[in-house]
Amino acid sequence: MLLPGILFFVLFKYLPMLGTVIAFQDYQPFAGIMKSPWVGLKHFHRFFTDPVFWMLFKNTLLLAVYNLIFFFPLPIILALMLNEVRKQIFKRFVQTIIYIPHFISWVVVAGLTYTMLTTEGGIVNEAIASLGASKVNFLLSNDWFRTLITSQVVWKETGWGTIIFLAALAGVDQQLYEAARIDGAGRWHQLWHVTFPAIRTTIVLLLILRLGSFLDTGFEQIFLMLNSGNRDVGEVFDTYVYTSGLLNAQFSYSTAVGLFKSVVSLILVISANALAKKFGEEGVY
Repeated sequence: MLLPGILFFVLFKYLPMLGTVIAFQDYQPFAGIMKSPWVGLKHFHRFFTDPVFWMLFKNTLLLAVYNLIFFFPLPIILALMLNEVRKQIFKRFVQTIIYIPHFISWVVVAGLTYTMLTTEGGIVNEAIASLGASKVNFLLSNDWFRTLITSQVVWKETGWGTIIFLAALAGVDQQLYEAARIDGAGRWHQLWHVTFPAIRTTIVLLLILRLGSFLDTGFEQIFLMLNSGNRDVGEVFDTYVYTSGLLNAQFSYSTAVGLFKSVVSLILVISANALAKKFGEEGVY
């Protein structure tokens, strides 16, 4: 039963890591990895001294922080709210509705966003105009880009993110609630002193894993929303790797950029895991 999973990680996660050596080469496709000249840290030096580095770092960091602050807590809050619902039919109906957006592709999400927010007949701008205000060019605005990206993630993934927390809540011993009620605890006190501590370990574990993909802001979503008007705040490491690597054929340079992002993510995971253990949590390993 483990074999398919092991093969997946070996073929698609570990073997591709061998290709990161081209970050230290001037890779030539026709010469191959073995015959391409070694240049050491040349590409890393070029990246860190390029003014675009700080733009990419700032944009990626801000989007990651937005997601961590505004998205990460929402599945927890929603799962706690659903757990308090006693009508099972209503609970299942709500779960079904909030799960659906997860299965909608980012292409469709981007299309819906453009349709709703465009200044040429978009329902949002038409509503703004009907109130006597000037239309807002959300899609070309630097000020609105990060809000749009975060809002899309919240709408699409919040419901799906509740699954793990609802599973953790299903394992809470009901006798704890009975004991709390006997001691005079109301619904709020039961939530705070029984329910929340029961899923604390799950929250910490998912937070650590989330930090592992902290700088992974989602290539497809951002690529679809980028345009000439918002590129200054929307260009991130993932889209830059695509542009420099595939479009401009700078394979070694783009690999160096991607390797830098991976190393930072690894450091974040190790640090968060160590910090969690220091505070008495289990951690990932």
